[in-house]
Amino acid sequence: MAMLRIRVASFEFTALMEEVRAPQTCKQFRRLLPYAQKLIHARWSGEACWIPLGDFRLDVGTENATSYPAPGDILFYPGGLSETEILFPYGATCFAGKLGRLAGNHFLTITEGREHLQDFGRLVLWHGAQEILFEEA
Repeated sequence: MAMLRIRVASFEFTALMEEVRAPQTCKQFRRLLPYAQKLIHARWSGEACWIPLGDFRLDVGTENATSYPAPGDILFYPGGLSETEILFPYGATCFAGKLGRLAGNHFLTITEGREHLQDFGRLVLWHGAQEILFEEA
């Protein structure tokens, strides 16, 4: 079981790669590591943050897709109805975009640091864009 460390500001999370349920997404994402981006608060999805990736392609299809991720269930949306993105839920979330509900590949699950998800979400909501880093644990 591959684990990743995710850092945002003073928060550190450990996440399990969902390699059985989303093997292609995990394989392709692993090639990007270490992966640094900017994270902002989601516009339409509820209590979630997202990494807008525009036209970026990871060359994966739909696998282990959901519209209702639990807090800490990180999704990769490969594009289509909306731009490519990574969604990081910290509370009640219904994954959506301008054109309505979306479904993203659940490829990471936070296993350590879950107790800090609400504080992490509030930080991004009230203080704006934050640097995020994904790396092998």
